[in-house]
Amino acid sequence: MNAQPILKQCEEALAELRDIFRKACPKGGENRTKRIWRGAKTVFFGRDSQVQKLLVTIQDDLRLLEQKEIYVIGDKLDALQQVTEALADNEDGKYTHSGAGNIIANEGGSPTNYVVSGSNNRQINNPGVYNEGPSISFNYATLERPETPPKPSSNVPFRRDPEYVDRGTLLDQIREKCAAPASRIALVGLGGVGKSQLAIEHCYRTEEASLETWVFWVHASNTARIEQGYRDIADQVRLAGRNDPQVDVFKLVHKWLRNDKNGKWLVVLDNADDAAALTLPANNDPKAKASSGDSARPRFLSSYLPQSKNGSVLVTSRTRSVALQLVEEGDILSIGPMGDASGQELLRTKLGEEVDEDRTAELAKALEFMPLALVQAAAYIRQRAPRCSVQQYLEQFHKSDRKRTGLLDYDGGRLRRDEEAKNSILITWQISFDHILQTRRSAADLLSLMSFFDRQGIPEALLRNQDRTEKRHGGVEAINRDGEDSESDSKDDDDNDNDELEASFHDGFEKDIVTLRNYSFIGVTTNVSTFDMHGLVQLATRKWLEGQGQLEPWKQQYIHNLCAAFPTGEHKNWAQCQALFPHAKSALLQPPKSGESLQQWALLLYKVAWYAWQKGNVGDAEKLSVKSMKVRKKQLGKEHIDTLSSMAMAGLAANLAGRWKEAEELEVQVMETRKRVLGEEHPSTLNAIGNLAFTLKSQNRNKEAILLMETCFQLRKRILGGHHLDTESSLEALTQWQMENMEIVN
Repeated sequence: MNAQPILKQCEEALAELRDIFRKACPKGGENRTKRIWRGAKTVFFGRDSQVQKLLVTIQDDLRLLEQKEIYVIGDKLDALQQVTEALADNEDGKYTHSGAGNIIANEGGSPTNYVVSGSNNRQINNPGVYNEGPSISFNYATLERPETPPKPSSNVPFRRDPEYVDRGTLLDQIREKCAAPASRIALVGLGGVGKSQLAIEHCYRTEEASLETWVFWVHASNTARIEQGYRDIADQVRLAGRNDPQVDVFKLVHKWLRNDKNGKWLVVLDNADDAAALTLPANNDPKAKASSGDSARPRFLSSYLPQSKNGSVLVTSRTRSVALQLVEEGDILSIGPMGDASGQELLRTKLGEEVDEDRTAELAKALEFMPLALVQAAAYIRQRAPRCSVQQYLEQFHKSDRKRTGLLDYDGGRLRRDEEAKNSILITWQISFDHILQTRRSAADLLSLMSFFDRQGIPEALLRNQDRTEKRHGGVEAINRDGEDSESDSKDDDDNDNDELEASFHDGFEKDIVTLRNYSFIGVTTNVSTFDMHGLVQLATRKWLEGQGQLEPWKQQYIHNLCAAFPTGEHKNWAQCQALFPHAKSALLQPPKSGESLQQWALLLYKVAWYAWQKGNVGDAEKLSVKSMKVRKKQLGKEHIDTLSSMAMAGLAANLAGRWKEAEELEVQVMETRKRVLGEEHPSTLNAIGNLAFTLKSQNRNKEAILLMETCFQLRKRILGGHHLDTESSLEALTQWQMENMEIVN
């Protein structure tokens, strides 16, 4: 194609434009006001003005040249089109254009400023002394020269991890979702679970796969950082007008993102955890503020993320409810801890040396395969090597809660995380705890209570607020005691009030559960009435409570709820005991400080020891019964009936373990004390006599055992009756022992 005719036509149109602007300039001895006013009207106003016609001609010619790939014009053509369209649309003479050629005009009752920007223009000021028209100012020095359009690039603020460990199909899932037109997805999970690391790796892989794709990274932890992120995008793509202090950078970037001509792009919103951060600051543009109160309405970030077929948005958040302000439910990808193999590989890689495979696997499991915890532990070990090894770290980790929190509080290295983020996994979570406490106190209370249970299968029934129920019932009973008339008159009202209170408590509990699930702190099991919680999250919660001086009150509440729910160890209660047994074992390691709570704790241990003994679980039966016995001796005294019950249980556990001498000593103490305190014929005393008889029989002291069981049987027969189960049990044992003894004699 021959470009000469088109270029000649452009040249002629430009010559006419220069002539028009030259006529608009004042000359010595002339009436400047009239000349400028007439020139300005010619330049700026009207769809059919000569200037507008000439601009259309130039624009059409340039577009034809670009379409035929004779010249690359780019943003300059877009800027020219904006000026042309704006001139045509501003019939009323009120026009503002901010772009490659800044033209500002305002015709009204007040003195008017006209600013026409061009590379060869000069400033003209007219004070309007002749009162023949408004004052006119041409400020040509304000022009932002068009910049050369940059090539697509990435502004990811973190270096790629050369030791990145693949996490199964997660990156493939992210890539596939982001490949869909106008896609938006969110990676949601606990802080420290590796969401940002996945996003970083995805950005680098996107850049590798397509050099024509723009990659934009926006820190979304607060509104100020989001705004700065948008300004960084404006700088990265060199948007005209971005340096104007009055420009709305969100609108400016949004307009660029929705223009398909700008190519493919990926926007990452990292750490979008706070809903308040997604509400944007007011528009500072004075013209926008003056128009229909637009700036008074709230603005949300989601409105400035266009649904462009060329673009995709990737969000990382630890809060599901916040992510749902930016994406649909189906676009959320839940990120959990690493798998067993990948977690071990990450730990080995970060340790950077040959390590004991078994110990590494054990440490990865102890840290629940949490990426941040694994990297944090590796940094701790490497910094202290050779005086610290994986084995030594494990030994310290398993010693106590205090040792564990000390190790996990380590803030090592930047680890490719936001400069505002903490590298200590405990501190990372505690920031979220504080936020929950501020926004929904009851959810923070629920989290506090759950932190003391075993991490799996936490029963909903033990989490409900027992105190509220008791107070509510007490109120109803108080009304009923006022008299029969009061009872009959108010019964229906009381029932209605109770129903409303119950519904209110239920709704509140469900909202608390949703809040904690939003933060990924808890999960619902297949049995919807139980919950799971990461052990490290429980540890972090208890550490947080300790810092607030709230550890002891919540520990006592946990013991109170569990003690009330755990039944005796009889066979009929085994199913319930089995469900609560892991939580009760957790209580063994968490003794309370107050005397009243210690007594509840000792009672709980006694009941749990009873169940363990019935099941033949020697180790747990011994530990639990002995601990219960020691606490009760100290709190209640050696001769208290509860102390004697724990001593008897410790004797049964020792018998089960085959330590008969130890069992005999305890059982003799119990029998003699009960005879003295309760009397020889008390059922508890008879139980002690029977237990001692069994222990003697276990030592092959048959005559002593038979004599003692004979005594036990006769007393039970007289006191309880011949058909009582205990009496029949004594008779059965006595008969069998006598027969065995006769066989031995013969």
